[in-house]
Amino acid sequence: MFSEPTGQGWQQVGELVLALVLCSLIGLERELKQKSAGLRTHTLVGVGAALFLLVSKYGFTDVLEQGRIVLDPSRVAAQIVSGIGFIGGGLIFVRRDVVRGLTTAAVVWMSVAVGCACAAGLPLLALVVTAAHFLVVYGYPPLVRVLTRSSPATATVRLTYRDGEGALRRILELATRSGYSVEQARTARHDEDRLIDLRMRLLGPRGVTGLLATLADQPGIVAVETGDIDDASE
Repeated sequence: MFSEPTGQGWQQVGELVLALVLCSLIGLERELKQKSAGLRTHTLVGVGAALFLLVSKYGFTDVLEQGRIVLDPSRVAAQIVSGIGFIGGGLIFVRRDVVRGLTTAAVVWMSVAVGCACAAGLPLLALVVTAAHFLVVYGYPPLVRVLTRSSPATATVRLTYRDGEGALRRILELATRSGYSVEQARTARHDEDRLIDLRMRLLGPRGVTGLLATLADQPGIVAVETGDIDDASE
């Protein structure tokens, strides 16, 4: 049952365990960041991909013994890459023009690649890619902040203010005084009261926390919130 020719030897078990460990490490990082796909999702898709590839490599040996059938094990690996797109697509969503989940979907896709590499007998490549994952998610954000610190950023700010109290004029003055230029502004009136929703697209310094705090203290402004476009891919 566990002899090597059948594909159920200790080597294959070790490959599955390696996929389990490496994909668990990747999933743990996502879990600690409280992403929609965490430890269990990444571990399951990685080990599942490894098992699919092992089935492709060894699951048809009894048929091949007849000598008249030729199989292409790489076809299953190609289908795994295509099929995982359904899971990745389910992790990506748009809320108020801001895209979320792209990075998590990409990490799930990479977890499948790690699992396939483990099952294909390429443990070194699997280890390198796992290390590259942690380099990208932990090393790249500080590097990007350093490289783009002086470059302008685009942010979307949404406010609700009371009409007739001069709030709109103060909002525009404060935004301009803080170094932002208003690329786009759109208003919508509430059916009740005198409330107006304002949506502005600002171009200026990175991080609008200071501007939001200043706007929130202004008379006539009821609510302030933002969606940072530059962080939309996480």
